[in-house]
Amino acid sequence: MPPRSYRLGRRQVAADRTRAAILSTARELLTSGNDPSISVGAVARRAGVSRLTIYNRFGSKAGLLQAVLDDARRRSPAPSADTAGNPRAQLSQRLSESCVRWASDPSLFRRLPELDLAENESPGADRALAEQLAAADHLRPGCSLKEAEDVIGMLTSFATFDRLHKDGRRSAIAVADILVRLAGAILASA
Repeated sequence: MPPRSYRLGRRQVAADRTRAAILSTARELLTSGNDPSISVGAVARRAGVSRLTIYNRFGSKAGLLQAVLDDARRRSPAPSADTAGNPRAQLSQRLSESCVRWASDPSLFRRLPELDLAENESPGADRALAEQLAAADHLRPGCSLKEAEDVIGMLTSFATFDRLHKDGRRSAIAVADILVRLAGAILASA
């Protein structure tokens, strides 16, 4: 007898709705409270589900926080310009995109200290961009790939953005302009 195929249909809709409610509740608790940490129990009570439901869906508190972060990233505006073949333009675009992403919900990102936000971005992206800059001979003399990679990582980090933007002191565009100027420290003169 062939295996039976199942269609979740309405159950899938309910499961998606439950997941969205849990993520929304966790995000709300993270951004509204004075306590930077949240408990799975508090999220479960507020979302109207059991703690077991949260553990079944996300595996752990860290898994829940990672899902909140992933959801926030999906809500961020999509990349804009095509900069293929121009590493300097790619660096500038990467800095601008990171500012737009972080500006989308700084209070949430500020409350996720347990996650290494930079490491979760795109592993190897800093190194790949540093290698492209080096291959195009755009790194200043004496600047190693590791130095360029570290500087790119620091400039695209939430901590750097938050320091310059905190409480709307500067717009995301103004922060991106500052970061582009700082990136000049690793670039060869044009």
